[in-house]
Amino acid sequence: MPHGTVDDEWRRWIAENLTLGRSEESIVREMVSNGVASDDARHEVRAALIHPYVQGSRRLRERLKKRDWILGVYRRLSVMHREATDIERRDGLDREEFFERFYYANRPVIIAGMLDEWPALRRWSCAIFRERWGEREVEVQFGRESDPDFEINKGLLTKKMRFGDYVDLIERSSPTNDFYMTASNHSLNRRALAELWDDLKPLPPYLDPRSPDDGFLWFGPAGTITPFHHDLTNNLLAQVVGRKRILLVPLHDTPFMYNHLHCFSTVDGKRPNLEVTPAFANARFMQCTLEPGELLFLPIGWWHYVEAIEVSITVAFTNFAAPNDFFVDYTTFGGV
Repeated sequence: MPHGTVDDEWRRWIAENLTLGRSEESIVREMVSNGVASDDARHEVRAALIHPYVQGSRRLRERLKKRDWILGVYRRLSVMHREATDIERRDGLDREEFFERFYYANRPVIIAGMLDEWPALRRWSCAIFRERWGEREVEVQFGRESDPDFEINKGLLTKKMRFGDYVDLIERSSPTNDFYMTASNHSLNRRALAELWDDLKPLPPYLDPRSPDDGFLWFGPAGTITPFHHDLTNNLLAQVVGRKRILLVPLHDTPFMYNHLHCFSTVDGKRPNLEVTPAFANARFMQCTLEPGELLFLPIGWWHYVEAIEVSITVAFTNFAAPNDFFVDYTTFGGV
């Protein structure tokens, strides 16, 4: 959010918010609350309203309403199909039903009983990690709490350290989002902690064992957050240690998610501010607590917010026994 004197960054922000349909008064109020004089704020908003570039972008918004209408139809049909706000839970799920009812239908599901044979469920702990791999060098994200765009800037927040030191830090910390080992740190950590993957077993009903994709590791303290975003692939989350609270918003509710850049949303999943993101009030979200030993199928395009309730270890997979290459023709990498 720009501050102070009205410059080109403010003007871009004004144009964007007018295009998105935000009211003139709410734009002026936010500018004033950020230090812009009231008269200056009103002058800039009125100037933007008559500028041909802004008028052109607002005409484009009218065309996009057709897309939103189609998504709205899909949304209404989805609500008719399943009124529940909880994600369906299944105790085991065979291959055919998984793909027909969930993967191809773009619907999430929690599956229990499929990880019972995983040694990781019995072995993985901070004590074992420290004892067996404490001297290995790993990569971790640090400084997340001081950067409001920590997920977008994750590549700038990496730090290398002894795995044992990281485990010690997790054990003695109170809930925090300041440091987290995530899938973005995968390349180095997959090599450094190679033996960990010996404690995972194949999931042939859902995953392709011939694929080189063998999972991404997430390991952090209670309080770690993955803010609202959507992925470019279908994902299967395997919860090994600890619990996670997860909010999901369907793909068809994208118009309510303030998708400002790439796959990211400005909606605060922890404390939504409907003054800043009022359309989010229309989003239909589901929520769950993912327990150790459970799988969550996370469909492509579904917005999700994840928060660790306690020290948590998760492995994520994308190598499904069905096409999952939707990202190959994705070109919207900048602001949308």
